[in-house]
Amino acid sequence: MSKNYVIGLDFGTDSVRSVLVDASNGDTIGSYVHWYKRWKEGRYCDPAINQFRQHVQDHIEGMENTIVQVIKETGTNPEHIKGICIDTTGSSPIPVDESGKALCLSPAYSENPNAMMVLWKDHTSINEAEEINEVARTWGGTDFTMYEGGIYSSEWFWAKILHICRIDPVIKNAAYSWVEHCDLMTYILTGNDDIDHLKRSRCAAGHKAMWHESWDGLPADGFLEKLDPHLVQIKHNLYHDTYTSDIPAGNLNPEWAVRLGLPEDVVVAVGTFDAHAGAIGAEAEEFTLVRVMGTSTCDIIVSREEIVGDKTVKGICGQVDGSVIPGMVGLEAGQSAFGDVLAWFRDVISWPIDNLIDDPKKIEELKSKMIAKLSEQASKTPLNESVPVALDWVNGRRTPDADQSLKAAVMNLNLGTKAPHIFRALVEAICFGSKKIVDRFTDEGVEIKEVVGIGGVAKKSPFIMQTLSDVLNMPIKIAVSEQAPALGAAMYAAVAAGIHSDIHEAIEAMGNGFETTYHPIAANVEIYKTLYKKYEALGNFIESN
Repeated sequence: MSKNYVIGLDFGTDSVRSVLVDASNGDTIGSYVHWYKRWKEGRYCDPAINQFRQHVQDHIEGMENTIVQVIKETGTNPEHIKGICIDTTGSSPIPVDESGKALCLSPAYSENPNAMMVLWKDHTSINEAEEINEVARTWGGTDFTMYEGGIYSSEWFWAKILHICRIDPVIKNAAYSWVEHCDLMTYILTGNDDIDHLKRSRCAAGHKAMWHESWDGLPADGFLEKLDPHLVQIKHNLYHDTYTSDIPAGNLNPEWAVRLGLPEDVVVAVGTFDAHAGAIGAEAEEFTLVRVMGTSTCDIIVSREEIVGDKTVKGICGQVDGSVIPGMVGLEAGQSAFGDVLAWFRDVISWPIDNLIDDPKKIEELKSKMIAKLSEQASKTPLNESVPVALDWVNGRRTPDADQSLKAAVMNLNLGTKAPHIFRALVEAICFGSKKIVDRFTDEGVEIKEVVGIGGVAKKSPFIMQTLSDVLNMPIKIAVSEQAPALGAAMYAAVAAGIHSDIHEAIEAMGNGFETTYHPIAANVEIYKTLYKKYEALGNFIESN
């Protein structure tokens, strides 16, 4: 009996990974990672103004390289590969021409950052997001932000497009349409120069572009016209219908079948976002909050329609029918910085290393050990109510109640405060930020019975995960899979290819289970209740000033 394999293609912030999975049991046969060359060089970005752009050529090279290599290294017969599904960061839109080609792939725009992918963490459109929120409340019609938490973010689709159109008329006029990263990569594999027939991701459209079935798709022309009449033209070159990721987007086109060495009958599923695929890989079910913890976090929970109904949860990143499991409502929240907070502190205190040591290898060796050593020492510092308290808003606040203009802060410093004390305060800050999200869900009637952690932080940092369990006062299960988003994407691919009948069956067959559970320590829980109040007070002070 021949094997059926599927590929989950997971595009992260720094790299892309292809994971080859046995569709019968979820075993990972092999994986291969590709780091983005131009991104690693820091090209097209300006962190001082929160500008983060990526060249699509980085993604094309990574997609081809990882798929070809994972097939080669595992010795897999290409005929046994039946499906591919792509997950990406988001919202990360890209301007394209009428054929669907990203503008940055044309010589005329190849070095223009505004022609490139506007990465999820790009916050250059803060003013445009504020304007969208103001118009949504005052234009006299439906508030199109209502299913996206009631606050539109600078991290999202329309705010980014509006910003680029205002600062760069050349790109504004050259762009026929805009495409989310997950949709563009899917289109590259399946497309035939007809971008209007691309099956767009329900996940991306519903959570980031204000698409909802109750108002028949994207926001009304009258609403968009009040922001900029050009947005109405863009809307008409976007989409009306959207699709869940268990649906085939198409088959490999002849060009990419040759480039990948795969048959043209390989099914490519509709694309999705990494966190939502990760929730599938972590065996998401009702009442379970799945936390995807890396540089930032995404928090995903699913609920039955009859439970959520028409109720909207305030201050989150959307609630969309079918964005995780078809037939259930997916709700998303998250933090703009999680691991990024700790990486920022590492970079701050390593300034002398960067500037006083000439050996790059020595620098890299020292910096690679810093977070582990800080975690070790921070875990030994006494936990009491007089320790430093920090805010986690170094990259603004995603949820609850998006505000990317907010900044971080630290209080209770004295001459006895050492680096491990501050590091511990930052760890506690990201955990307190997580608690704010959990509290918002529960306050709004979305019950959470358990928490599942996936991602690099969840797998690699027992200190952070124990602290999170103590702060939330909940057990936290850690998924076995090292690549839960890619595994979840593979599950979508298996359903789209007809190997499994639906996502529930795919999860049952392909789930990898859980390896560890962290339980709250009662004494720590009580102290964190007090520190959490101080975190809230500090946050209120910073926000009001």
